[in-house]
Amino acid sequence: MKRALVLAASGVVLALLNAVLLAPSSSQVYASDVFGALRLPGDPAFIAGHRGDRSVAPENTIPAFTAAFENDAMQFVETDVQLSRDGVPMLFHDTTLERVAGTRKRVGELSARQLKRLDVGAFYSERFAGTRMPSLAEFLDLAADYDKRLLIELKSDWTLAEIDRVLAVVDASAVGSRVMLQSFSIETLQNLQEAAPQIPRLMLIRELPADPVPMARQLGVLALGTTARAVTAAPESLQRLHEAGFGVLCYTLNSERSWAEVRALGVDGIITDTPSELDGWLAQNAPGT
Repeated sequence: MKRALVLAASGVVLALLNAVLLAPSSSQVYASDVFGALRLPGDPAFIAGHRGDRSVAPENTIPAFTAAFENDAMQFVETDVQLSRDGVPMLFHDTTLERVAGTRKRVGELSARQLKRLDVGAFYSERFAGTRMPSLAEFLDLAADYDKRLLIELKSDWTLAEIDRVLAVVDASAVGSRVMLQSFSIETLQNLQEAAPQIPRLMLIRELPADPVPMARQLGVLALGTTARAVTAAPESLQRLHEAGFGVLCYTLNSERSWAEVRALGVDGIITDTPSELDGWLAQNAPGT
């Protein structure tokens, strides 16, 4: 009887150990591993170029990404990924193609070949007429020539099978260690946690709850990305995140007023359409940059 109890207890211990060891976890990667030391109020934030460098070239295109990669001010380059009808990860932000390419269709309604025929540069200026939509693979190939980190948003809800399409491209690239995935979708973040616990993840959220730490821990993210309005309305939430080791980024800030507001609170990163302007502002207003 005693031996049976010992064996049973041993079985429980082994089961618990297996549950801990096999459960998806982001504990191998911390915000400080990716962002450096978390910022204190008044510290300069790192700069992330929104959809490349939109201030000099059409968003989410090779010219915009090249400008961002060659801009020493930026540590991160941000983009958006959606699947074509035939399952190819393509870089595009909007729900429909109308604003950029003049058609009301969605990315998922066209094949990658059809998407490649669209002009996604003429809307910006005639100089960029004929610019084509890049695939995720093309973006990662370009990134291999530079040292920037890559912040990739998965638009809307993604299934595990759809996420695998992105992971296959990331795994085949030479820059997988510099990729960070982000989403507004809880479903997508949960599926990312299951499918790729080793890849750093960021949760996008428009408002901060009073205590966002339990949510961040449950989803296995290392940072939250939110608005300037959210952090100025709830600075105690930002403090709680920092105390627990989570980073905080703000999107998409393009004015000196918003930069000053979030720097005063100690936000770790700023996603912006005007990276060079932000870099110049930080040089003037944040000693040591």
